[in-house]
Amino acid sequence: MMLIRELIITIYLCAFKLLFICFRFFPLQNKISFVMSYGENQMYIYDELRRQDESCQVIFLYKRTCKYRLPQDYRTRAYEFESLHLLHTLKSIYHLATSRHVVIDNYFGFLAAVKFREGVQCTQLWHAGGAIKQFGLLAPSARSRSKRAQRRFQKVYNNFHRVVVSSEAMARVYSSAFSLPMERMLPLGMPRTDLFFQPDKQARIIRQLYDDNPGLRHKKVLLYAPTFREQELDSFSLQLDVDLLYKHLREEYALIVKLHPAILQATDLPEKYPGFVYDYSGYPHINDLLLVTDILITDYSSVPFEFCLLKRPMIFFAYDLGPYTEKGGMMADYASQVPGPIAFTTEELLQHIQQQTFQQEQIEQFSLMWNQYTAGEASKLFVEQVLKQMPAGHSTAWGQRMQMLRKQRERAE
Repeated sequence: MMLIRELIITIYLCAFKLLFICFRFFPLQNKISFVMSYGENQMYIYDELRRQDESCQVIFLYKRTCKYRLPQDYRTRAYEFESLHLLHTLKSIYHLATSRHVVIDNYFGFLAAVKFREGVQCTQLWHAGGAIKQFGLLAPSARSRSKRAQRRFQKVYNNFHRVVVSSEAMARVYSSAFSLPMERMLPLGMPRTDLFFQPDKQARIIRQLYDDNPGLRHKKVLLYAPTFREQELDSFSLQLDVDLLYKHLREEYALIVKLHPAILQATDLPEKYPGFVYDYSGYPHINDLLLVTDILITDYSSVPFEFCLLKRPMIFFAYDLGPYTEKGGMMADYASQVPGPIAFTTEELLQHIQQQTFQQEQIEQFSLMWNQYTAGEASKLFVEQVLKQMPAGHSTAWGQRMQMLRKQRERAE
């Protein structure tokens, strides 16, 4: 089975490489290609580009997991990426071969088959602001693959000319996971976290969410946002005992369910528990939902790295911690990483909610560690320093970040 998989990948990459080489004969253009599996960071950059009235053309190459309604006008085009749509595929490769900037938000295998021209920048804007579980070359699944596959992974990572980070801690993680030097790390912060420093925009979002579902307005909100598990692609089963939570919490709380974008199956929970459960799995902006959340319930997801900016409590519902750790691997001991109590059953989860067993200081320390460079201007800095390629000293905030990073490296050495 693995040999067949490798053969299919090899054929795909050879075809991609051949087409890419052909399109390289076309001239480079003032164009940015956003290759997006989720897209939230890229959409903040797009908004900043338009705010600055940049004249460059923007190309969105989106996977099916991307939930955004993408703009299309005289300066913007959108194509489904890595799909069976032949015309979209050809146009996608053409734009990748003729863009001065390529901005990605995940692992994309096509990077193993391409060689960008001099002057082209490929920037990794990873979809997570921190790391609980292992990924990249650190993941057990990667270590168990063939040497040929591992060389292919490294070819992909070598095409990350820059990797945007929110902290020195995450820079070290990326450096190890991608086997890249620290010099490729850009301490800008995640663009989507700019929202947490924009009170006017927050107020508009909160008002819209309450207008859409008035039942949320007068209750405390629990947000359940579990991480993705591969087996759930074929058969999804919610492990949360919603009956129990409904019985004890429905008068005081509402429960928002936000499943991973890869889980396409809709739930019937809102019909079974009216006025208590709200399914926002198809809603693209999880950070919008964080604004109205009083307690976050998650497991191994990266959501806590942003939610901690709001200094609100979290519970980690790790019902499958043992098998998940054995299969996927953790960056460190799970209990020492997470900034909140761990529940293995819904009964324990309910107890933590009722007894409010949270430690505010733990949350604040977690935020300081992982959001070191987060200050509400990541989108602006990205446009200036990556897309416009202004000198490093042009922005005061940029200079401060670089100075801070240099001092921390000196102390570490």
